[in-house]
Amino acid sequence: MAHYKKFRLSTLAAVVGIVLAVGPENSYAEAPIQFNTRFLDVKDDASLDLSRFSRKGYIMPGSYNLQVLVNQSQIAQDNVITYSVDNNDPDNTYPCLPPELVSLLGLKPEIADKMIWINAGQCLQPDQLEGMETQTDLSQSTLTVIIPQAYLEYSDEEWDPPSRWDEGIPGVLFDYNVNSQWRHAEHDDGDEYDISGNGTVGANLGAWRLRADWQANYRHENDSEDKDNFGSSSEQNWDWNRYYAWRAIPQLQAQLTLGEGSLESDIFDGFNYVGGSLIIDDQMLPPNLRGYAPDISGVARTNAKVTVTQRGRVIYESQVPAGPFRIQDINETVSGDLHVKIEEQSGQVQEYDVSTASIPFLTRPGQVRYKLAAGRPQDWDHNMEGGFFISAEASWGIANGWSLYGGAIGEQDYQALALGLGRDLALLGAFSVDVTHSRATLPEGSAYGDGTIQGNSFRASYAKDFDDIDSRLTFAGYRFSEENYMTMDEFIDTHNDDNDRQRTGHDKEMYNLTYSQNFSAINVNAYINYTHRTYWNQPNQDSYNLTLSHYFDVGEVRGISLSVNGFRNEYDNERDDGVYVSLSIPWGNDRTLSYNGSFSDDNNSNQVGYYERIDDRNNYQINAGRADNGATLDGYYRHQASYADIDVSANYQEGDYTSGGLNIQGGATLTAKGGALHRTSVNGGSRLLVDVGDEANVPISGYSTPVYTNVFGKAVIVDVNDYYRNQVKIDITQLPEDAEAILSVAQATLTEGAIGYRRMEVLSGKKAMASIRLRDGGTPPFGAEVYNSRQQQLGIVGEGGSVYLIGINPGERLQVTWEGKTQCEAALPDPLPGDLFSGLLLPCIGDASSPKTTQPEEKSLLQLHTQRLAPSTQPEALSSRYPTH
Repeated sequence: MAHYKKFRLSTLAAVVGIVLAVGPENSYAEAPIQFNTRFLDVKDDASLDLSRFSRKGYIMPGSYNLQVLVNQSQIAQDNVITYSVDNNDPDNTYPCLPPELVSLLGLKPEIADKMIWINAGQCLQPDQLEGMETQTDLSQSTLTVIIPQAYLEYSDEEWDPPSRWDEGIPGVLFDYNVNSQWRHAEHDDGDEYDISGNGTVGANLGAWRLRADWQANYRHENDSEDKDNFGSSSEQNWDWNRYYAWRAIPQLQAQLTLGEGSLESDIFDGFNYVGGSLIIDDQMLPPNLRGYAPDISGVARTNAKVTVTQRGRVIYESQVPAGPFRIQDINETVSGDLHVKIEEQSGQVQEYDVSTASIPFLTRPGQVRYKLAAGRPQDWDHNMEGGFFISAEASWGIANGWSLYGGAIGEQDYQALALGLGRDLALLGAFSVDVTHSRATLPEGSAYGDGTIQGNSFRASYAKDFDDIDSRLTFAGYRFSEENYMTMDEFIDTHNDDNDRQRTGHDKEMYNLTYSQNFSAINVNAYINYTHRTYWNQPNQDSYNLTLSHYFDVGEVRGISLSVNGFRNEYDNERDDGVYVSLSIPWGNDRTLSYNGSFSDDNNSNQVGYYERIDDRNNYQINAGRADNGATLDGYYRHQASYADIDVSANYQEGDYTSGGLNIQGGATLTAKGGALHRTSVNGGSRLLVDVGDEANVPISGYSTPVYTNVFGKAVIVDVNDYYRNQVKIDITQLPEDAEAILSVAQATLTEGAIGYRRMEVLSGKKAMASIRLRDGGTPPFGAEVYNSRQQQLGIVGEGGSVYLIGINPGERLQVTWEGKTQCEAALPDPLPGDLFSGLLLPCIGDASSPKTTQPEEKSLLQLHTQRLAPSTQPEALSSRYPTH
């Protein structure tokens, strides 16, 4: 720091300070401003011409590399913007906005169609729209286009109109989620191994997303009598359970899907088919108009694997620690019934079904939402079942508060028709009712019967937010089906070759009740969920879940939480009851002490635990206690690496078993721009490839734990939202001392499944004060620029050849440019001297000789700061730093 005291304020900093004091302004000039140059410490002050800066916001003619913003929202980065002389005002310039850039501004179609173009259609004519203006800030390398909201399509803080959506770049991906569990039983000295996984392989080509989903399982059981015959009790399988492709149709706010899939419907039960669909995509709507995703809750008595399937296909799988859990990241496009399986490390298994029935079906007035599908049903093994079908459904907002909806499915021997009405009751909540009629012609000899059968199914939903008491009631999906009512999925089963089997799972009645209440005065939250299902030909199913949570302080210990969870599951004539009690006491900033008690019909346990958050990437928990049959010990460790999420768990039950689990969830993405291993959020989902050149270990932050660039300077961010304005940035607080972020923030609004690409820039190396000398003993002109081999600007030459350099490395060759081209090159010593602030002398080798004046000819200092001069010398980064001490 003491080195800086040797230097007075440089002439260059003074001149730049004069100009920057004017501030970023409208590119169209205002009244002239007069400058007094006598205070500048320049030998030939007469050679300084600042008259060009006498107009507020004046920009020198030329091409500049700028980020473009619309009303402070970034729409494009690394754009070459040309500033030309205004023919009507030779002392002024204007930026040329080309058609491809104007298309990103988000103008309403009727406004965009009337735009007038100049320069052979390459530039938008200025001053067309009242209130529209441009502001250029060369110190930040930005061009801001100010446009009144009346001219723009709808947008908000986190959502952009379709004109700004990014389809991404071509690439391939492989996402995976692998779970491994091991269990050793002490009573028979037997071992069990289980490895399961699921994921997605895909490729992006333009707007198309090509995907294939897979799932695999390997299971081995070995007891004391069979230790030498390892493979005799093993089973394994690998299934490609779905091949499909999709693309967004922004003009229709819909998604087109081709290939294999499951019918997405708000009215009819789903089934597997191969064909195509066109569906209004809620994600393309502004956030406040979107739908919801199903919520799954349960209790794990030990560390456990939770698997959620739909018609045999795994849609969610993860390991959870002991205690209550809630799964809230199921894709919102999932509809129908879900099967939940909780496999405890103790060997116990819980199973139950969850309905994804939604809250009342309402559509805004004047809007029409639809879902269309066509194809042929197929089974799990990709075999066709039944004939060609067509499905269509729609909802129409007929008036304020009223919605009419309905749909139909048609196949040669099966037809279903539905009609419903939704109503917003304002203070009384919202409800919907509908009826579905089915008609099926059954094949002869079917286990379901013969001839033609017809039946009806009735459904009602209700939801109400009680804002005054901070609560919400949802009575979702009450449904009663007559005995002869048949779903399309059941009809498909009638074509099964096994005609001797009995019809199972024939729904009769189902409803789901959810109530949540926040008692803010006493810091208590209550959550109740009840699901009831009856069948015409099998036992009922019931599921109860009650959770009470209380938050309180004791003395200086704040944020203590007490939670009680009670549940009952009745499934397949078996009942599972339990109560789970937990107490959590904060112990410092990142540590927690806890008590957990689990009480059920067949086992009771009490445990005390210790949790510690080591840092943003690592945390662990250890529990010890006692159960009915002996002591217990378990642990859980989680690590968020840049390349994957890793969970490790272990359980010990005295006299019973020892078990362990491992979960690794990650992916790989590869494009022509580069690639990286990474964590995953949604298999096959959107991601953003960030490129920082060749700089490794640069921290990039999205909405969760930062990831670090690999050895190639690439990182993939997966915590991005489709059709949202996502922002990623370099975490400058974690950069090494010799690194500096030049371009540190990027925004992207990606379509679903896109591989976005954004370039950022980091300059790494030492800082130094140097003096550049030419071959004739002279110095480069005042304002000459110094670049490295990557065309990153390292400094600007001041008076007498002095220059403050950043980002220099041993043996590096530097280019010194003025008058629009590289004039000479200087080589840095290897190694660099220990003291870099005592005037490092750099001979500049080339044909250049000392110019006649110290002023670069016909160039402003600001233009020298950021201007892109010629293709061979274009800098990728456009900002400079000066000593401020």
